[in-house]
Amino acid sequence: MIKHLSKLAVPVLALPRPAKRAVALAVDAGLIVLTVWLAFYLRLDEWIRLSGEGTIFQPMWAVTASWLIALPLFIIHGFYRAIFRYSGMAAMQKMLRVFALYGLLYATVVTAIGLPGVPRTIGIIQPILLLLFVGASRALARVWLDEQYQSILQRAARQKVLIYGAGSTGRQLAAALANSHEMQVAGFLDDDDRLHGHVLNGQPIYNPTDLDHLATTLHISNVLLAMPSLSRHRRNEILSRIRSAPVAVRTLPNMTDLAQGKVSVADLRELDIDDLLGREPVAPNHILLAKNIVGKVVVVTGAGGSIGSELCRQILALAPAKLLLIEQSEFALYAIHQELEAKPAGRETARVPVLLPLLASVQDDERMREIMQTWHPNTVYHAAAYKHVPLVEHNPAAGIKNNVLGALRTAQAALEAGVADFVLISTDKAVRPTNVMGASKRLAEMALQALAAARTGTRFSIVRFGNVLDSSGSVVPKFRQQIRDGGPITLTHPEVTRYFMTIPEAAQLVIQAGAMAKGGDVFVLDMGQPVKIMDLARRMAELSGLRVKDEQHPEGEIEIQVSGLRPGEKLYEELLIGNNPRPTLHPRIMKAQEEFIPWAEFKAKLDVLEIALNANDVGQIRLMLQQLVAGYLPSDEVVDWVYLEQKA
Repeated sequence: MIKHLSKLAVPVLALPRPAKRAVALAVDAGLIVLTVWLAFYLRLDEWIRLSGEGTIFQPMWAVTASWLIALPLFIIHGFYRAIFRYSGMAAMQKMLRVFALYGLLYATVVTAIGLPGVPRTIGIIQPILLLLFVGASRALARVWLDEQYQSILQRAARQKVLIYGAGSTGRQLAAALANSHEMQVAGFLDDDDRLHGHVLNGQPIYNPTDLDHLATTLHISNVLLAMPSLSRHRRNEILSRIRSAPVAVRTLPNMTDLAQGKVSVADLRELDIDDLLGREPVAPNHILLAKNIVGKVVVVTGAGGSIGSELCRQILALAPAKLLLIEQSEFALYAIHQELEAKPAGRETARVPVLLPLLASVQDDERMREIMQTWHPNTVYHAAAYKHVPLVEHNPAAGIKNNVLGALRTAQAALEAGVADFVLISTDKAVRPTNVMGASKRLAEMALQALAAARTGTRFSIVRFGNVLDSSGSVVPKFRQQIRDGGPITLTHPEVTRYFMTIPEAAQLVIQAGAMAKGGDVFVLDMGQPVKIMDLARRMAELSGLRVKDEQHPEGEIEIQVSGLRPGEKLYEELLIGNNPRPTLHPRIMKAQEEFIPWAEFKAKLDVLEIALNANDVGQIRLMLQQLVAGYLPSDEVVDWVYLEQKA
């Protein structure tokens, strides 16, 4: 019964306002007839015909009097302008006042004056009954209609989406969305023109070229990519086609991530920026991955950072005997340790890796020596560094101490402890740097090259690559947040170009590169094609369903603002100082031939640099960097906060 009433509520709510008022008026007229009939029963203790046939009573006089008094009063006092489902205490108080007036008028006519064939007590009983019945009808309408109305509102408020891909994954996704409170499937898009115009599981299949028109006419807010087996190149072609339409794009992970299981709404995610890069993943060389890790004691410095934490995740999956997490930030160390503790990675073997979170600064040579001598690790991945170009530019002494002296002291501690492999994570900003951060990373590279040339027992190697997506210093999370906030998107220069790589791919290649080291190697990762930051910002905005506001589209929803280059920032980054990279066993890893200073000479100059650092002699620091790092061209002005304040 309740189910049938619920179904009936939908067409009632769909009626136009005048029709709803007529229905309410008819209900009240019927309730008047019913209450007069009941009043006669209560007075006479027997049911009589409304026509009065066979009796001396004339109930229709009482009915007519009630109609003539009650209905005009109800109309005048706005009973049929009120929305029943919103009726509250104020409406009930108003109803009581109207019924008090009605009762007075009706009792005057029926009780005081009298009507033929109508007992005078009817004038008292019927208004009370009518108040109860009309009040109950309003309460019932509120309960009955409000739930259905809210349900209709929720369904109407759901985002309308199109599913790109009418294959099995698309059908599973549509079925999963059938009961969603967030999204409503309005149809499918598919490249197969034989399917266009057909209906699949009650949903039409459209031509993707009509998306602009469909987005407007069907009020589409999202397109869901349901083709997880597509190549990255093909996916980028589809994304380029979608970009022109004012819709946001969400996608499913690849089939490996879906684990061949049933697709659910929870699998949908925002479009990853690596989906925009067009890079096809290269299968890893598992021999290289395992060589320096499986069953060994491994150290990761900077374990709480973007690259360091991903290295830890991948190393743990390779089942080392022990994994030492070195980090100076207590919170970052706690976070990565808790994450790794919860992972089942490595448990598929009989060996369960031991995780050891160690608070330490890489500049503390006694602490680093203590750690190395206690566990005698086999492999060290040195990811600890200050990487934010403007911050290091404003705090050069601290940046150089951490990036150069920290790396050197960690390397020397590893050397004394007999570590077999030491891998330094470097950056493309080390090539012909224009900033202190890049110069400091090049100095760290040279320190390891010099140590390696001294024929030590430790294999020192360097892995150099560009920006990683979604790292703490990347523009990608910044742009994403600015888009969520409605803009503007800010970038430093319209011509800034950068290399990009995903964090998992970078970490995986670092491990494989380190396994190929002979000593003193400078490995350079193939970063693909450089990306113009302006184009990246525009694509991110458009694939979020927003149109960029510019001269061609003054009505756009989001603006891109240019703030100007920051101190030390370059327009273009490079990966090689020379032009003679050599291939390696891995297609994404090259080997550079870079010049360096022999250890004895380098150590003497580094001692002078350390004295200048301890005194915060900015002029001497800049001079030493220029002498040591080939191609270092600092900006004209000094922006060290301490130096500027002291000078002022």
